Amino acid sequence: MSGGLFVVVEGPNGVGKTTTTALLAERLRERGRAVHVTTEPSDTSLGRLIRASESTLTGRALALAVAADRCAHVEHEISPALAAGKVVISDRYVQSSLVLQRLDDLSLIDIWHYNAHVPPASLSCYLHHDPQVLQERLDQRPSRSRLERIGSPQREADLYGDAFGFLAARDWPQLRIDCRGLAPEGVVAQLLQHLEQTETI
Repeated sequence: MSGGLFVVVEGPNGVGKTTTTALLAERLRERGRAVHVTTEPSDTSLGRLIRASESTLTGRALALAVAADRCAHVEHEISPALAAGKVVISDRYVQSSLVLQRLDDLSLIDIWHYNAHVPPASLSCYLHHDPQVLQERLDQRPSRSRLERIGSPQREADLYGDAFGFLAARDWPQLRIDCRGLAPEGVVAQLLQHLEQTETI
């Protein structure tokens, strides 16, 4: 996966992952970088099937399907973009499985075993916000997924904390950004500053 830069944006539902991903891509393109934006589940037939089946595909079956989609995502989309020297920015990656599949009562170790075959990102950025604010955002959505309904912003935040510690013990490069009081520009500015300080870009 050498040649490019792989950045993952993570965090609870409603925290602003998609907005941050798009804005980060825009700022990097302004710096002259070639950027490839992606998401998980992937925009493939398997990824779209997973999204469409999320209300009925549960537990281990869902976790294995997501892990299979991720392996194919890395092989067919992420790795080629990195080999071409691009910055790949993914909205969700392994951390989302370590959180969302636990809402389906799977163990952290089992989920990890399904996902241990994919490489770490160059940097995984966790966005944090006040759970009450996130709940208010979710309440404004016209519909919510099954996992959004059985979980909560506070529960997701706690599980992201577990995932952070679990992956830190495995030397995954990670960063936390507290989004409280920050506009999206401020969040992306902190992320870019970290990448600069670590000489990642």
